[in-house]
Amino acid sequence: MADAFHDREQAFEAKFKLDQELEFRARARRNKLLGLWAAETMGVADADAYARAVVAADLEEPGDDDVIRKVLKDLTDHNVEMTEGRLRIKLEKMMAIARDQIYGDAAR
Repeated sequence: MADAFHDREQAFEAKFKLDQELEFRARARRNKLLGLWAAETMGVADADAYARAVVAADLEEPGDDDVIRKVLKDLTDHNVEMTEGRLRIKLEKMMAIARDQIYGDAAR
C-alpha cells in the first residue's frame, strides 16, 4: 500500500512539474506572439529581434506589467493608438493561441 501511495505521489509531482513547464513555455510563446504582432503594427524591420526583447522584458518582474509597460511604451513611441486595457485583451488572446500551440505540441 505504501508503494502505491508513493507511486501516486510521484505521478502527481511529475504532472505538476510538466504543467508548470508547459505554462512557462506558453507564457514565452504568448510574449513572442505579442512581440511579433506589435512589431508588425509598428513597422519594425526586425520583428524577431523585437519579439525576443518582449520575451526578455517578462523576466524583469512577476506578472504581466513589465511586458505591458514595454509594449505600450513602444507602440506609443511609434504613434500607434493603444490603451493598456486593449493591450491586455490582446495579451489574453495571444495566451489562448499560445496555450493551444504549446499544449497541442505536448500532446503529440
